[in-house]
Amino acid sequence: MLETAADMFRKISRSVGIEWAPLNVPMSRRLQTLAATAWVCLALFGQGTLLYLFLTLLYSDYWWLGILYAAWMLNDIDVCHKGGRTIQWVRNWGWWNYFRDYFPIKLVKTADLEPSKNYLFACYPHGVLSSGAYCSFATNALNFHKLFPGLTPHLIVLGGHFLFPFFRDLILSLGTCASSQESLLYLLNPKRFQGNCVAIMVGGAAEALDSHPGKYKIILSRRKGFIRIAMKSGASLVPVFSFGETDVFRPLNNPENSLLRRIQEKVRQITGVSPVFPLGRGMFQYSFGVVPLRSPVTTVVGAPMEVTRNLEPTDEEVDEVHAEFTKRLVQLFENEKSKYLKNHEEVQLVIT
Repeated sequence: MLETAADMFRKISRSVGIEWAPLNVPMSRRLQTLAATAWVCLALFGQGTLLYLFLTLLYSDYWWLGILYAAWMLNDIDVCHKGGRTIQWVRNWGWWNYFRDYFPIKLVKTADLEPSKNYLFACYPHGVLSSGAYCSFATNALNFHKLFPGLTPHLIVLGGHFLFPFFRDLILSLGTCASSQESLLYLLNPKRFQGNCVAIMVGGAAEALDSHPGKYKIILSRRKGFIRIAMKSGASLVPVFSFGETDVFRPLNNPENSLLRRIQEKVRQITGVSPVFPLGRGMFQYSFGVVPLRSPVTTVVGAPMEVTRNLEPTDEEVDEVHAEFTKRLVQLFENEKSKYLKNHEEVQLVIT
């Protein structure tokens, strides 16, 4: 009778388009799903939730703790532009390993990087939430320090994230820093640091709007600020590509000039954040939700491109370095895509 009821429930669910996860899923996979769910909830709702908790604290009997924290935060507000505040204990949290194994995510190197130099990792594609770059450079789950001994990664994120109480402390502990010229030049200053790897999502929030499964459309032609930063600091440019990044969500169809796309662009211009409405699966069913899909992501770190330090590069000099970097990024994509994409013969890299 129980089996009959269960079969009937599945039949009804399928008729309305819902496919439930089986009950006999191993505990390890349940923990992986929980870790992925927690990550996406942190990314989507973490700022608002922690801001609410801070305001609640201010209006509680412990308001004085909120005042003390606010005073400390104001005094500490520029740390995201001054190298951040990495806490290895947070980067080593065990749940990052479950997050890594959920997709799974892998980090691959194609060349050795000398720890005596600084590097600017130009990462593509942004995808919806940059899961590959996040796991590779903001956690120790992929053993970055073993692959690249003597190097220290810093993932660059929007400066606005560091204005939210408590949330800022969490992302600072992961080694992230603000996406400002001041921050990048500080981290890449050869007189101050050696072995820093600054990972920046060059396409940014605008590129997230073009993230669709099986498609690799990136924004590079008009992005030259990172080239200028590399030239001013003398940091080597390293192309980084996350294969499979665009497959972990199924965003709504938003062709150019559509009403949805115009609304998204307007919101992005105002807030700096792209409202991409990540569609994936749920915790207990595979049909809808905001949990990312179980789709492999492989972040490949290319060979370094040496850049001569030039404190005042001309536009022509920037264009020359930009053209060479573009060539190397395309070469990395073409050389590696057959290893990590099933339909690699049909996939093309579109640069805008």
